[in-house]
Amino acid sequence: MVKNLKDLMKKFEDEEKCKEFLIQQRWNGNPTCPKCGTDKPYTIDNGKRFKCRNNKCYSKFTVTVGTVFHASNIPLSTWFPAMYLIISHKKGISSIQLAKDLGVTQKTAWFMLHRIRESLKSKDSVLLKNVVEVDEVYIGGKVKNMSRTKRASLRTESGGTVNNKIMVVGMLERGGNLKLVVSGKADNSANIQPIIRENIDRDSYLITDSSNNYNGLEKDYAGHQTVNHSNNEFVRNNVIHTNSIEGAFSMFKRSIIGVYHNLSPKHLQRYCEETSYRYNTRKMKDGNRFEMSLTNLTGRLPYKELIKDTGLTSEVVIAPSLQPLNLNPKVKGRPVVQLRDGKVIAQYPSVVEAEKATGIIHQSIFKALKGLRNYAGGYEWKYI
Repeated sequence: MVKNLKDLMKKFEDEEKCKEFLIQQRWNGNPTCPKCGTDKPYTIDNGKRFKCRNNKCYSKFTVTVGTVFHASNIPLSTWFPAMYLIISHKKGISSIQLAKDLGVTQKTAWFMLHRIRESLKSKDSVLLKNVVEVDEVYIGGKVKNMSRTKRASLRTESGGTVNNKIMVVGMLERGGNLKLVVSGKADNSANIQPIIRENIDRDSYLITDSSNNYNGLEKDYAGHQTVNHSNNEFVRNNVIHTNSIEGAFSMFKRSIIGVYHNLSPKHLQRYCEETSYRYNTRKMKDGNRFEMSLTNLTGRLPYKELIKDTGLTSEVVIAPSLQPLNLNPKVKGRPVVQLRDGKVIAQYPSVVEAEKATGIIHQSIFKALKGLRNYAGGYEWKYI
């Protein structure tokens, strides 16, 4: 077993040693044809490739066929340290840092990391059981930190307000595995509950917060208990809580804040898979985790597929249903939105303009914006 990175570099210093180890991990030392399943193939090209002995097949293949290493010009002696680093670092490793460590370009390191994340995907559909904590987290930068020019440009192009938050549903079996599933922008039960039903066994006992998104789940599961965070209730009877899943979310968010800093929504699910893999193997030693990862390498990710447009290419997600703001440079003040039941129904270039349009005095709107009152004129108000 590999003990540390120095031991790994020494053990796999050349390609032959890497191939021998990969053959042992992937096929238990007995190579098998990926097309027909025949074992004990011939070696050709001075041992670089195999040829199937089945006279109806005769396929030629290498040890990397069908894996994340397939058709890569990068040697295995570089791939192995990359895999060890990403699964051993508690919060992952950035492509820039990996490029420096391995002596490759940042673009190459970025592609390698995404291929490795693809291999870390769970290949089975095992449902979470027993007591399962469920919660959601929202990934995306703060709009207030964007420049005024960028916010104005986004509103002008989209005709709406900026909404850059993507929801991730987290499900954690007590003493078991974690699942993180990207849900999208819609924060409602119709979006969340199908994910829960797809990943959690119906005989399980659910624990969630008091959000309305979880209403009705008690009819489908053995039990459903909630904690009301808005009333400062976090633990009840030393059992009813969502602290475990929130702890997992903490590690996930810190990997983004402290290591990756910025990521695209279309790749977010792979980062979720990476975090889940490390969390689910947290009790294993790094060497054992590395060896296990080499037994589950199927899932090649071509570069064209990685960079293709999936409709979620922007770092900021725009809500297109709203009318464009009248961004008159002569109007002073910050733009605001008017909400009813949490949904935006109108938007104004400033509080003064909101007062003119609605008849609600601007002092009341200011108090609602500052959190001194919940409503102004029966509506919620927020700065954009």
